[in-house]
Amino acid sequence: MSESRSASYGEAIRLGFEYLMSTHSNVFAIGQGLWSPWYVGSSMTDLDRKFGRARVIDTPVSELACTAAALGASLCGYRPIVIHPRMDFMLLAVDPIVNQAAKWSHMLGGRAAPALTVRAIVNRGGEQGAQHSQSLHAWFAHVPGLRVVMPATARDARDLLISAVLCDDPVLYIDDRWLYERSEPLPEVRERDLRSEGCARRRLGTDITLVGAGYSAYLCEQAAERLAELGVECEVIDTRVINPLDESTILESCSRTRALCVVDGGWRAAGFASEILALVAEQLGPSALRAAPLRITLPSAPAPTSRVLEQSYYPTAETVVRAVAKQLDAGVAV
Repeated sequence: MSESRSASYGEAIRLGFEYLMSTHSNVFAIGQGLWSPWYVGSSMTDLDRKFGRARVIDTPVSELACTAAALGASLCGYRPIVIHPRMDFMLLAVDPIVNQAAKWSHMLGGRAAPALTVRAIVNRGGEQGAQHSQSLHAWFAHVPGLRVVMPATARDARDLLISAVLCDDPVLYIDDRWLYERSEPLPEVRERDLRSEGCARRRLGTDITLVGAGYSAYLCEQAAERLAELGVECEVIDTRVINPLDESTILESCSRTRALCVVDGGWRAAGFASEILALVAEQLGPSALRAAPLRITLPSAPAPTSRVLEQSYYPTAETVVRAVAKQLDAGVAV
């Protein structure tokens, strides 16, 4: 791969699959719609033609069956990637993910290593409604033994997929369709140990720390650019691995900026944003921040179907700008 090659987030996922399947013969993909030219976007186009349909397996509609089959294969020396084109319906496969894959190494004294990667795709907007629009990352980050990654950039979309599949632990890899057109140059692939991956500091700043994962991290970056025009210098922390969480990077940043805003694509109650706020309060103490920390999350309601209501339901970069400006009294009308 050329050093100067640029790719979108969706294309980068495909490049990750292509690298893995070209380099590691024990990797295969299984799930619904994998032979479709549109079902998983640009992220797997023509992989079945290149590697054959014995390694890119399009299954009947049974999330439980294909996930359990992949889990079994992972115990026989394979490194399967099971794809759920809508994270909502992955809930039908929770038992093999949470009760089995995440527990076996612990229960069997480390003698079983289910090297299973579960790719869950977040679909939102487009008037899809409450059963097609959920990002349930906080649920799975709650589970010990299950690594959870949420790439926000094209490079991480490729490289974290590769690291996830080569990890001996079960990994939930969550990608977001709202990021599929985000592009950047991609360097040569370098295989990295997922256990050494943590938060990425996307922008340095002194006035407030913005924290997000996946698409929310992208919102933080966009908001930070706008806030810089208003004289507010934001530090942006991309929590690309949310379980286990790289706590030290967040704590170090907050101890310097002494202000915190967490943007989360999930709901507020018992959510990922709440976990970050609790971490900072517990580790740094109540006087560490000069203003009350902010959480920008989804409203406590299922996603609407109406396009007009969707525009109010989902936070935007401007939502973050207004909340931070109000909190820091930056002189912006809110």
